[in-house]
Amino acid sequence: MRVVIASDHGGFELKKELVKYVQELGYDVADYGTHSADPVDYPDFAFLVASAVAADPQNVRGIMIDGAGMGSAMTANKVPGVRAAACYDTFAAKNSREHNDANVLTLGGRITGSGLAKEIVRVWLSTSFGGVRHARRIEKMLQIERRFLKEQV
Repeated sequence: MRVVIASDHGGFELKKELVKYVQELGYDVADYGTHSADPVDYPDFAFLVASAVAADPQNVRGIMIDGAGMGSAMTANKVPGVRAAACYDTFAAKNSREHNDANVLTLGGRITGSGLAKEIVRVWLSTSFGGVRHARRIEKMLQIERRFLKEQV
């Protein structure tokens, strides 16, 4: 599995640590930026991550880090096929994968410490979708998404 990871300036320092950590876990990692602490706009990077996941949802998961994790989740969830979850603890990380089949994880670089962030990422990447029981709920989410996509065409 490939993991695409990006951040804005608020998540830059944590992103540098997580790129190395995710590689240590054995994943193929693509760093989509930013590559400095200079101010940038999180929607640009969240869109890059979400687009990569949407293009190959079977083989790619995404991680996006901004200051709080919320704006990136909101942005990523605008991309059809993306289910981004802002997670602040391991329970939310496990639940987002097991129950919601989340394919993008967002983190808050200004509110989540490095140790906890690594544990959240480890749990999130190692948890599988729970399948049957939750599949109908995922399908309902997709139906809502498709309904709004049709209205825009």
